[in-house]
Amino acid sequence: MDPVPTRLPSLRRPPIAFAHRGARAHAPENTIEAFSLGLRLGATGLESDIWLTADGVAVLDHDGQIGRRPRRRGIERVDRADLPPSIPTLAELYETCGTGFELSLDIKDRAAAGAVMADAAAAGPEAVGRLWICHPDLELLADWRREWPDVHLVHSTPLARIDGGPERHAAALAAIGIDAMNLHHTEWTGGFIALFHRFERLAFAWDAQFDRVIADVLDAGIDAVYSDHVDVLTAAVDRVA
Repeated sequence: MDPVPTRLPSLRRPPIAFAHRGARAHAPENTIEAFSLGLRLGATGLESDIWLTADGVAVLDHDGQIGRRPRRRGIERVDRADLPPSIPTLAELYETCGTGFELSLDIKDRAAAGAVMADAAAAGPEAVGRLWICHPDLELLADWRREWPDVHLVHSTPLARIDGGPERHAAALAAIGIDAMNLHHTEWTGGFIALFHRFERLAFAWDAQFDRVIADVLDAGIDAVYSDHVDVLTAAVDRVA
């Protein structure tokens, strides 16, 4: 008799290996160096946060602040030319790394969404088709779905902020056309992932940093994993591919 398989199926095969803020365990986060290294280490996706500068340029940074106290300023108050050179624009990411990877962007400044779509469109149709836009506001995601039918949208929010229970929420995502649910890896179980899969919604897990943690969510049927440790992540995904 064949052994009973222990791994639940994912909808996305193989699951996406997202290099969180680039290969931030190996290089300065959110830099071209980190993004390029993440791809060289085998990541099939990159992840970052998006802000809009005062002169309307989409840039990649985590907290959206530059300088030291008491002179710290928000990126939205600074022109692109006055930012540190280590902060790349989205256009520079595409120019350097191409478009042959999935790109997950957490929209920190909702005003940046239009600039993101313009940069992706300028990079080519493959860039738009491999773009995953993440946001915690479901109503805003619904607006973006109506405006941009070709981009992937991800509801990224803690489980505690989901109203009406997970089944009702999965149904709502399907009705609106939101492609995926993104939760901390500790909030996913095999049954919970299967519930979202029943509505043909993908399940994404973030902050998976260790081999055992990554293996567990992959065995549970996860469709994408975000990790700082790209070498560990890609090795785990390769084992189940």
